[in-house]
Amino acid sequence: MCTVAILRTEGADPEIPLPDYATAQAAGMDVHANFGEANREEGIQLQPGERALIPTGFSIALPPGYEMQLRPRSGLALRYGITLANAPGTIDADYRGEVGVILINHGSDTCRIKHGTRIAQFVVAPVLKVRWEEVKTLSGTKRGGGGFGSTGS
Repeated sequence: MCTVAILRTEGADPEIPLPDYATAQAAGMDVHANFGEANREEGIQLQPGERALIPTGFSIALPPGYEMQLRPRSGLALRYGITLANAPGTIDADYRGEVGVILINHGSDTCRIKHGTRIAQFVVAPVLKVRWEEVKTLSGTKRGGGGFGSTGS
């Protein structure tokens, strides 16, 4: 387990829960929309094809060597066609601004995102840094240079 510092942003609603695991074995934490006072009553309406940056009401300080991945919620995707425009999104360890979630409506109907709606899942994961080694040839595999979809039906 790693500890992550979290700070509610100015104007955030303290009644909205911080990200939390819904079950003991959940990999992702549910995160809620936390609109400023001007939008709390109405939330926002996402028209089909429209995207919007939804505020979460907090900033974080991840430990070095970690990232936070933003992932869609399957219920929103199935019921309304709502997903993340940049899934999965990444919050880097050195980012200190408010965490926002870019939702997009791929559905056929307008969808209202209310204050407090669970809008995404967050997964905190270690980051492995890569050092490139340029070579003249690569080791062979059965697949070889087969492209997308070449491993079967």
